[in-house]
This record gives sequence, structure tokens and C-alpha cells, in this order.
Amino acid sequence: MNKIVKVSIVASLAGFLFGFDTIVISGADQQLQRLWNTSDLFHGTFIMSMALWGTVIGSITGSYPCDQWGRKKSLIIIGFLFLISAIGCALVSNPYVFSFYRFIGGIGVGLSTVVAPTYISEISPAEKRGQMVALYQFNIVFGILVAFMSNYLLREFGNEPWRWMLGVESIPAFIYLIGIFGVPESPRWLIFKKGDTIQANSIFKEIGGSNISTDILKTISETENTLKSNTLFRKKYSFPILLAFLIAFFNQLSGINAFLYYSPRIFEAGGLETSSALLGSFGIGIANLIFTLIGIYLIDRYGRKILMYIGSFGYIISLSLVSIAFINSWDGLSIPIFLFLFIASHAVGQGAVIWVFISEIFPNNLRAKGQSLGSSVHWILAALITLFMPTALSYFDNPGYVFIFFAFMMFIQLLFVIFIMPETKKISLESLSNSLSKN
Repeated sequence: MNKIVKVSIVASLAGFLFGFDTIVISGADQQLQRLWNTSDLFHGTFIMSMALWGTVIGSITGSYPCDQWGRKKSLIIIGFLFLISAIGCALVSNPYVFSFYRFIGGIGVGLSTVVAPTYISEISPAEKRGQMVALYQFNIVFGILVAFMSNYLLREFGNEPWRWMLGVESIPAFIYLIGIFGVPESPRWLIFKKGDTIQANSIFKEIGGSNISTDILKTISETENTLKSNTLFRKKYSFPILLAFLIAFFNQLSGINAFLYYSPRIFEAGGLETSSALLGSFGIGIANLIFTLIGIYLIDRYGRKILMYIGSFGYIISLSLVSIAFINSWDGLSIPIFLFLFIASHAVGQGAVIWVFISEIFPNNLRAKGQSLGSSVHWILAALITLFMPTALSYFDNPGYVFIFFAFMMFIQLLFVIFIMPETKKISLESLSNSLSKN
């Protein structure tokens, strides 16, 4: 196996912990609300969305350790945050301490969305960059699938199954920590932050082959000499800032996190029994994984925009059908089937593209800050939507009206793809930063 693939796989395991940590709470959702007898608002605020507020903090501040301490050290910090969170959540006895440990795990998730895509994009050649960064998304959905499966298998394990559901995350967190100590530092970070072209050149040769380093080193050095003193919020970077904001904005306004967090509850609203709802959630995880693999296969062959077109049309059709099915009380498997189509559309489109795209559009010395910006928008919206989802589902007698809103937002996303989004396929990071940054 190519060294660059091995390194990318290890770094992308941060995505596995992200996916697992984000979704594992869905199996414990109603158990915890019954255990602590909390209101919908309290449950949404402190139990279900507290990790997401941690991701907001992690994503907003993630560029600092990424730039100041390096990509590798930041990846190590992420592993320890997940490990502490998993052990803490399994041992707590009240909702406030539980929320604190979920918050710690959320910081790890937020950091991972800044550091891992940044790191992988910087070590990858342009022709493979989409697939390499998309390994992060693959591991997110693989972590989601394993979390759904784990929740289903542990649903009746012990007197308090939720403790086992949440505590088992400590195992992959420990495995990730062992692996991440063996990856090299980002050579691009060594150049723009440390000025260490010798070590950077050595790493390029080690992971990319002997012929890759000279031209890349020259291009990076020339680019950084002109950009090093710049800050992110300048007029010349207004276009990449707009792109990062909009793709993250539309990612969450699809309703993807709301659905993944509350999938058992939504399936039950659609007429499935509790056990079938958990099993249906596991099926969602399988569909997510399969179509993510399809997205990874296509992203460097056909480009980011084509996948976003496919995803946008799929979103509009599937969300519209879900809302119609709920409003008209269609029985049987219609709602689960339409939700599977929704997941497939997300996995091929936004799921495969978002972290790749944001990691590509900013200059080397501002990449972590740009990734932090896009990630922050993503997680602030995710937290707000997750916080209010129980209330929205209770307020509307029929969940179909919630899905109508999401379908409308995906129509607006389609306009963004048609008129604003550029293609970034097989273009070097330095060339992209020059073309997208306005003088």
C-alpha cells in the first residue's frame, strides 16, 4: 500500500471517532430522558446538543493548535479528548456531569473537522486529493454505522445499556492514539510555519515519491513569500470565505444531523416499533457507507460539482417525498425508503464533498483558519437544529412540515451549485488559492 494512503487512513480515523461520537447518543436518547425525567427543551439543550456546542468551540478554536503546535500534535490531542469523553460518559450519575463529558467529546469532533482534512489535503497529490480527504468522510459514516450497530447490539445489555453504548467508544479512541503517533508532520506546515524545507523535502520524498518534492516546494515557497503576512478576513479572500460558509450552511440545512441524531424517534413517528426503529437506523448507516464509497470513487473522476448536482436533486426529491408521506399518513415502508434515498443523496453529494472542498480553497498559511470557519458554520447550525428538533417534532403534529422546510433549503443549495460553486478537481492547492483569492 502506498505510504500516502496509509498515512491518510490513520489520520482519517479521527473521522471514525467523529461519526461514532456524534451518533452513539441516538441509542441512549430516550433512555436518558426517561432516566432523568427531563423536559424536551432541557433534554435537547443539555443531553442531545451539548456535544454539538463542544464542536462549535472545537471548530472555532481549532486553527490555533493546528497552526501553532502543528497538525500532528493536534491530531494526538483529538484522540485524548475522545478517550476522556467516552470513559467519563459511561461512569456519570447525573445529567450535568454527563453533559460536561459530552462537551469534551464535542471539542474533539470540532477539532477533527479542522485538523484532519487540513492535514490530509496537505500531504496528498492533486490528482488523488479528493479521494484521500474523502477517506475522512468515509470514516465518519463508518463510525456512524458502527455506532448504530453497537447501539442495536447493546440495547438490552446490563441494567443501564446506555452506559455501555457510550463507553465502548474508548476502544477505537485508544487504537487511534496508537496509530497517530506514527504519522509524519505536514510538510506544507513545516515550510510556512517553521521554514524547514529540508525536513519537508524529506517527508515529501518519503510519502509521495522522489519526483514530487522539487516543484511543489518551489511553488509553496513562492506562494508563501507573498501571502505569509495576510489574515483571513481580507477582501481578496471574500470568495473562498463565501464558498466555505455556503457549503457548510447548506450541509446542515439539509437536516442531515437532525435526522441522524433522532432517527429512531423519526422512524417511530413513521409507524415503526422501537426495536425496528433501531434496526432501521442501522440500515441507514449501511446505506450511508455504501453511497459514500460511491462518492469517493467518483469525486476525482467527475469532480465536486457533479456530485453536488446529484446530491441536490436527490435531496429535493427524497425530502419532498418524506414530507408528503408523513402528511398523508402513508403506511408501510414508504417513509423508511424515502429516508434511505435522502441518506444516499447526502452520502454521494454533500457528505463526500464538504470536507474536501473546504480544505482546498484557502492558501496554505490560512488553510486551518478557513477550515475552522467552514467547520464553525457547520457545527453552530448543527447544534441549533439538534437543540430545537425535539421541540419542533412536538410542536408540529406531523413531522412532514419539518421536512418541507429542509426540501426548500435544498432547492436554494442547487442554485448555489449552478451559479457560484467552482470546480476544484485535480488542481494544485497553490493554483487554487491563486485563482480564488482576489487582489
